[in-house]
Amino acid sequence: MGDAAGELLTGGLVAFPTETVYGLGADACNAASVARIYSVKGRPADHPLIVHVASMDGLGDWARDVPAYAIALARAHWPGPMTLVVHRSDLAGDFVTGGQDTVGVRVPNHPVALGLLEAFVRAGGKGVAAPSANRFGNVSPTTAQAVSDELSDYLGMSDVILDGGACAVGVESTIIDCTGDVPKILRPGAITEEMIEHSTGLDVLDSDGVSIRVSGSLESHYSPMAKVVLDQPPVAGQGFIALADLATGEGVVRLAAPKTNEEFARVLYSALRAADEQGLDTVVVAQPAGNGIAIAIRDRLARAAR
Repeated sequence: MGDAAGELLTGGLVAFPTETVYGLGADACNAASVARIYSVKGRPADHPLIVHVASMDGLGDWARDVPAYAIALARAHWPGPMTLVVHRSDLAGDFVTGGQDTVGVRVPNHPVALGLLEAFVRAGGKGVAAPSANRFGNVSPTTAQAVSDELSDYLGMSDVILDGGACAVGVESTIIDCTGDVPKILRPGAITEEMIEHSTGLDVLDSDGVSIRVSGSLESHYSPMAKVVLDQPPVAGQGFIALADLATGEGVVRLAAPKTNEEFARVLYSALRAADEQGLDTVVVAQPAGNGIAIAIRDRLARAAR
């Protein structure tokens, strides 16, 4: 990991696996390096990035006035698929926060990611700014091959892609607004409302009226080239993603048949990418019902369908 950490410190980009999706990382203190992330992704300049740190101790570098409930969340769920949006410290530049007075921070739960971040800290780094390692608005990558397929034409010769296998969760982290008196979910993920309330003893409020911009908050996002259609019977020639208990009609191309909602999340993005690889025009998805990670799946699919 030392070579990849060194690449970050000298201004390079490193794509690395997390438990959610693969990220495209740069030194979060280096404005020129972070600008390359925006260029490679084709990402709007006012769309903030998440700062990845090696441990909970790193939160203090990037945040100020952190409420007690945010500390409780960090203790309960870091490392893990959770991003805390907090008031930024002076270390967090406009080029990371999109000009906002807040910054998103998380500790990922993946041995390769943690190894990279720990090596980066040992070499003098403070944090790695990283969105998903794909072109902006496209389907997030959950394998190193997907990163290469999507970004190889945009990365430089010295940039690095670390292969840590397929991501275990498969959808992006839960983003929680921790700037007020109580937590608010800005993007659903594997850390659920029930988990947040259990960890903090507080009721989670809805995010109506919250003006903080965060990753994955645009109405249209996570989209393959194929048209995504929700909750209708597929016809011959269309792709189909649904839980395993739903049968595949004649001539329908079954892209994934997960047995659980957790598996659904894990395979969703690779199945959407497979639709494009097979040249399908339309993908029909039967959305999973219920709470938990099913909420995050439905959120991603609603944006993909737009």
